[in-house]
Amino acid sequence: MSKTFLPYYPEQRLLLPAALQEWLPPDHLACFISDVVDQLDLSAITERYEEQRAGPPYHPRMMVKVLLYGYCTGVASSRRMAQRLHEDIAFRVLAANNTPDFRSISDFRKAHLEALSGLFLQVLALCQRAGLVKLGHVALDGTKVRANASKHQAMSYGRMKEKEEQLAAEVEELLRRAGEVDEEEDRRYGKDRRGDELPEELAFREGRLRKIR
Repeated sequence: MSKTFLPYYPEQRLLLPAALQEWLPPDHLACFISDVVDQLDLSAITERYEEQRAGPPYHPRMMVKVLLYGYCTGVASSRRMAQRLHEDIAFRVLAANNTPDFRSISDFRKAHLEALSGLFLQVLALCQRAGLVKLGHVALDGTKVRANASKHQAMSYGRMKEKEEQLAAEVEELLRRAGEVDEEEDRRYGKDRRGDELPEELAFREGRLRKIR
């Protein structure tokens, strides 16, 4: 007795261009982070770039989105971020299908560490003031600040400053941990290897099928 299944064609090409914005629901964390980063002043990063004859670098705004989303979702390793850029829809949407390798991600973080620290703190403080309890895996303990002038607002402002100091410490810890993870993986796999490469005879489909058979 024949069975009927829904169509499944793994090698079918898309007949129409995909709209990246439709790959995620509008309330997804990646969409929120993208909108927030689009409002940030990245001049502290962009001003460090000079025109070169070599190929242009990846767009700083895209790199900031990828890093911030990675850290907020518990992905500290540049190698894992590079992997997610191929496998994870949210990362692919944030990067607009760009796929910087792990070395590009790590070098960007190291080159702009101070600016990134300030940008991440701005994002987390903004979310905290908006009343968010957490941003991904990052605890914020958000408390909305009342707009009217009163003694209660002064108390709220004091608490807000205290919370921002806590956030600054958390950002510093996030970036410190990311640096340590990258350094440890460089030692384990080698500075130019991801660590998950297939053996040469399995890396390409023709040889892979031959080996499997």
